[in-house]
Amino acid sequence: MRLWGGRFEGSSDQRMADFTRSIDLDRELAADDLLGSIAHVRGLGRAGLLTTDEVDRLVAGLDGLRADVEAGTISWNPALEDVHMNLEAALTERIGPLAGKVHTGRSRNDQVATDLRLWLRRRLGALDDALVAFERALVTLAERDGDAVLPGTTHIQPAQPVLLAHHLLAYVEMAERDRGRLADAGRRANLSPLGAGALAGAGFPLDREATATELGFDGVTANSLDAVSDRDFVVEALGAIALGMVHLSRLAEEITWWSNPRFGFVRVADAFSTGSSMMPNKKNPDPAELVRGRAARVIGALAGMLALLKGLPLAYQRDLQEDKAPLFDAVATYEASLGVMAGLVETLTIDHDRMRAAAAEGFTTATAVADALVRRGVAFRTAHHIVGTLVAAAENAGIGLAAVPDRLVRDVLGAAVEEPTALALAADPEIGAIVRDGAGLDGALASCDVIGGTAPVRVAAALAAARTRLTTEAARG
Repeated sequence: MRLWGGRFEGSSDQRMADFTRSIDLDRELAADDLLGSIAHVRGLGRAGLLTTDEVDRLVAGLDGLRADVEAGTISWNPALEDVHMNLEAALTERIGPLAGKVHTGRSRNDQVATDLRLWLRRRLGALDDALVAFERALVTLAERDGDAVLPGTTHIQPAQPVLLAHHLLAYVEMAERDRGRLADAGRRANLSPLGAGALAGAGFPLDREATATELGFDGVTANSLDAVSDRDFVVEALGAIALGMVHLSRLAEEITWWSNPRFGFVRVADAFSTGSSMMPNKKNPDPAELVRGRAARVIGALAGMLALLKGLPLAYQRDLQEDKAPLFDAVATYEASLGVMAGLVETLTIDHDRMRAAAAEGFTTATAVADALVRRGVAFRTAHHIVGTLVAAAENAGIGLAAVPDRLVRDVLGAAVEEPTALALAADPEIGAIVRDGAGLDGALASCDVIGGTAPVRVAAALAAARTRLTTEAARG
């Protein structure tokens, strides 16, 4: 059965038929296709193109197909090319020639555009749920072990100490932005193309807005040419998903390093690890590594979709059949990656002592010492130079900044002849204690007491706010 075969003689070359077939992929759209068909049938009834009895019989038949699709009992015929032809053929088997009226005023062009938007809307909701679950895992770990002190880095070098909870909450911020981008993409996708026909609009007085409302769309597309050829919503979704995968990949990279015994900051649970077929000693954080690798695949899907669209004239072109593979794969990959990363994070074991020892290396509290001098009136540039000199001396001596002798502190301050405040501090009997207090991890953490800073009081407030938000969202259902 070919829906388009009237003007053709003979059968299609089998190579062509195999090449153009899409049923193995687009049957993913079956439930959405049937939902759109039911709304379209009711629209045909409102337009007087179907009788009430015909509408009822068609809707009953389509509902029956929906039940079979949901139960997984429908059989797909690869000879029928795509999901639309398969479903129309199945409907014909059930209710007879009346099924041929379903496609009145509709093309596969506006039909598949509608299906894809309905599918994406549904799957974006599932992705949002997965993102919330991932955030919940981060917040739970931050509540449980967030007082661990982590060596914060820039340029992959020791920079300043931060609380582990502060570090984890940075990923919560990323996830919230990811949710916002997905929601924004969903809003623009939530317009109905149904009624745009093949490219010029339906040839019957269909109430497109009523049908859109029935399908839960926010409105209708304004231009029929654009409606059938627009795949911006696919690109936007892929862009949001690709960036979300990049965020997961960054965390996966950190966990991979942190779980290396040379770091020893975390231990990945056995349930989220694999071994080696050759080396009995190995314990590999494979899920994190695969998330990192699959991020590349999703980025490739985005690049491929942009390349697909770049040379297409208006309106629909068969090239657009290739939009589904990257979108379906990216959505499935992102949802699975969020799930496995949530589980991995929830089951991490944190080694507080190893983290704290590493946080004390590399003179990470030097900025806090410079800030302590500034609070006593020393110009920041002078304080920066003074502390840099102390760091160099401590490094040469193989000691920490807190262990620098008081005498050396006074000598370095006294050398700052252009800075009267520094000279005065050189004579202060408490100067050694001032430096030691600033050089301690706890003091350095507490000093970053601004909104968004790593001071424990600020992190506790941010963590409480995140938990409250997640709890409120869970209550909304």
